Amino acid sequence: MEWKFLLTTFTMVFLAELGDKTQLATFCLAADCSSSKLTVFIGASLALVLSSLLAVLCGDALSRVIPPHYIKIAAGAFFVLVGVWTLIAAFKDISG
Repeated sequence: MEWKFLLTTFTMVFLAELGDKTQLATFCLAADCSSSKLTVFIGASLALVLSSLLAVLCGDALSRVIPPHYIKIAAGAFFVLVGVWTLIAAFKDISG
């Protein structure tokens, strides 16, 4: 096991997940669930594990066809486009 990659991955995913819509949805589900907070925790944990597994498998398969630096550029461009789209939508809401 490569401890440096483990720690880097943990840190990046942990920080990326703080305050995102998935965490907020889990927060709301836990607030609504009066019987078992453990059920909400297990469900959310399994969902994150499954989505991480899919990301690892897809990333591995894609990197066999496309060089990793192109994947990083595409991911960065995607995030910039989503950010611009979000800003445009927010300004449209403000202006009425």
